[in-house]
Amino acid sequence: MNQKKEKVMLILSMCIFSTIGILRRYIPYSSGFVAMVRGFVGAVFLLCLLLLRGGKPDFNAIRKNGKVLLLSGAAIGLNWIFLFEAYRYTTVAIATLCYYLAPILVILASPVVLKEKLTFQKSLCAFAALFGIILVSGVGTNTLSGTKDMAGIGFGLAAAVLYASVMLLNRKIHDISCDDKTISQLFIASAVLLPYVLLTDDFSSMEFTMLPVVLLLVAGVVHTGIAYWLYFGAIGNLNAQTTALYSYIDPIGAILLSVVLLNEPLSLGACIGAVLILGAAIYSERT
Repeated sequence: MNQKKEKVMLILSMCIFSTIGILRRYIPYSSGFVAMVRGFVGAVFLLCLLLLRGGKPDFNAIRKNGKVLLLSGAAIGLNWIFLFEAYRYTTVAIATLCYYLAPILVILASPVVLKEKLTFQKSLCAFAALFGIILVSGVGTNTLSGTKDMAGIGFGLAAAVLYASVMLLNRKIHDISCDDKTISQLFIASAVLLPYVLLTDDFSSMEFTMLPVVLLLVAGVVHTGIAYWLYFGAIGNLNAQTTALYSYIDPIGAILLSVVLLNEPLSLGACIGAVLILGAAIYSERT
């Protein structure tokens, strides 16, 4: 099956995800709070959209997939926490490298977990993409500085495992609409983040001015509600290996945007890495 629609949806979701880092630079709240609010706002937005279209949640389908929805939603919330903590403890390059081991984990795990055939060509594409991520991140030019970097690496790897788990768990969800699946998972993710935020944030010091609040709502509606609706709608009908390889569009987009909008330098190695990643995804689809 060609599945062009699902591939376009996945590409669009990755393009949206790639802009969240730019938006995050202008939101002066803690990462945990931003993640919790974006999950809740995204879920409420999609629920309102569903109701306005004359639909309603299919609670029977939600209950039928309840265990997997709970696990995947919790994995999304915990993934956000670990990723933000990785950025806090180590460099963005190292955190990104660790986090984007997730698609490699999916490709390698899919023969066991999902019984999908792993071809030699797919394996080569996976490792070419991993090498591309190493070049893009520029990790070879960084020097680890002790326990803080090691903690950041640990958080990044934990986020990668959770991200891979979300990809794999969504392949186990059946007979449920994209709306119901996405709304359920985002509500669960925000609920998982709530205790973390209550324990770590000082709400008395927060100032809710117009621009940050608007950007926070954009993060919830566009970067969470719409993006995850596209993402979950796509990956339910694509094999895990294709999903994993297309996920590399996210970091490439983030790198390019940082160059254009933030004037951050892009090395020759990063350019070669981008070619490797996108080339691996394209070639994988032809094998």
